[in-house]
Amino acid sequence: MPIIWTNGSEWAVLHAVPVGKGDSDIDHVVVGPAGVFTINTKRHRGKKIWVGDRMLMVSGQKTDHLRNSRHEAKRAAKLLTKATGISVEVHPVLAIVEPASFTFRQRPQDVSIMDARRLPRWLKRRRAVLAPEELASIIDAATEVRTWHPTADLSIDPSYRERFSELERKDHQAYLVRLAWSLAMAIAAGAVAVSFLTSFTAGF
Repeated sequence: MPIIWTNGSEWAVLHAVPVGKGDSDIDHVVVGPAGVFTINTKRHRGKKIWVGDRMLMVSGQKTDHLRNSRHEAKRAAKLLTKATGISVEVHPVLAIVEPASFTFRQRPQDVSIMDARRLPRWLKRRRAVLAPEELASIIDAATEVRTWHPTADLSIDPSYRERFSELERKDHQAYLVRLAWSLAMAIAAGAVAVSFLTSFTAGF
């Protein structure tokens, strides 16, 4: 679960964040001056997307994408609030990779839905809502293993230890990069999941 620092260490991006004792994870957790976001990425190449307040359909088929996105954000908010001692709001984003089109019957007020290629610009344009000390506290909590596994024995599942060890290595290296448009290019080319939000390669 590598961490990427951008724009003078203002943004932290964590990938495939394992939550709880099972196999559940959150595709991406993004923390920056504009707040905290959980990003649920779904690849629906060439599919028509229909969106209502409580339902998202792919080529006429109902999905659980909205429900799952809401659940991930609530779960992350609860864990980060407990870890920091401050009230942390988390906004869910549903990023659709390579859709044919969107039809919005009604836009959900609590979930942002968009073509994944729009995500970098959308994040950069969000206004700052976190004070520096709040941001630092949330990033510290987000990069702490026990925030996501408060009671788990990581020795039970070696994969957890390996994934968080990678995060720690990146953290210690203070891996500085800038938010590049190569991200959008990578997504457009079909880079999804772990490769999503990792193509910040210039400027370190």
